[in-house]
Amino acid sequence: MKMHHRFTVAIILISAISPALLSLPAQAGDKGYRYWGYFQAKPGEKVWAEAKTGPSVSMVDGSVEGWAFTFSGGTVTKSATPKSTPNFASICGSTKAVSNKKRVALIVDFGNPVLAPKGEKLPKNVAKCIVIEKKAIGVDILGKALKVRSASSGLICGFNNYPRKECGVEITTPASLRIKK
Repeated sequence: MKMHHRFTVAIILISAISPALLSLPAQAGDKGYRYWGYFQAKPGEKVWAEAKTGPSVSMVDGSVEGWAFTFSGGTVTKSATPKSTPNFASICGSTKAVSNKKRVALIVDFGNPVLAPKGEKLPKNVAKCIVIEKKAIGVDILGKALKVRSASSGLICGFNNYPRKECGVEITTPASLRIKK
């Protein structure tokens, strides 16, 4: 019973302290992570939804897959979506449907220049219509359009050698991304 009581007290203390810690003002040197954010839009949708899983799910014909090199952490908690609107018709409109295949529009946004690793330049963004087997998943769609580099954990690290070496690294929040007070 004593152990249960200590556990309960610990939970109460953590619950009481956590909101105070979360409301501390962000420091000038706060940190976060730059990484590839994954977004999706179902057929007919014109707004990005942050993907709930990695690229291991199957999208249907008419879907749009989106990737953006983005940042999250400290005062920036929402990942930047691709700048282009998910518009299947503008990317795949002239691509005819093929029996036993699906068409998925792919948008890859190489992100804000302030997020570029030192010495690296942003490649040109990608907007491409991919025709692929119906059973194909997100990573298959990527692999058909770009050279993909991933970590042993499965985390997507780079597309077409951008970034060249890093994978989801922690950096100081760029000044231009900090929320102004």
